Amino acid sequence: MNIKKILIIFFIFIFTFLASFLIFKKFFEKKETISLNVSLPEENISNSNIIENVNYTSKDTQGNEFIINASKGEIDYSNSNILYLTNVYAIIKLKNSEKITISSDYGKYNSDNYDTIFSKNVIITYLNNKITGDYLDFSLDKNLMIISRNVVMRSEKSSLKADVIEMDIKKRDFKIFMYEDSKKVNIKTLE
Repeated sequence: MNIKKILIIFFIFIFTFLASFLIFKKFFEKKETISLNVSLPEENISNSNIIENVNYTSKDTQGNEFIINASKGEIDYSNSNILYLTNVYAIIKLKNSEKITISSDYGKYNSDNYDTIFSKNVIITYLNNKITGDYLDFSLDKNLMIISRNVVMRSEKSSLKADVIEMDIKKRDFKIFMYEDSKKVNIKTLE
């Protein structure tokens, strides 16, 4: 047999195989549709994307719990995992530690990864410490809280002013710093 005949037979075989595959794919393969229905109590819905009295609870694999409550939530039309919150109150219950409470005027909650941004009049209480600021970025996955803008931390014995406080919620470590190297963190003892 010459090489031309072998190539022709090979291309006919490939063409037949591809044509059969495409016909099978188009006409015989089953297509599944999955739908998800979420229902909310009617008394909590005042508009198609507004929810009254919002409450989310999540727990990580170590047993730490994150509870967030708000008087109102508005679902983002472009991303249904994002919820804009008003009058926010959150509790972080750490296993083998004291709870952390957070309150703010507004929040942005991501139900996919539980990351939450708190803004305007942010107040964090932990043990005998009270931290206030304008902005808090909280990540349950990273176990990290970053509070910034007009940050003041008060304890029974001292008061501290800084640009940013980072708190590792598992290790209970704080990093306190200023944006500009020439500025220093302001610490006052209270007596």
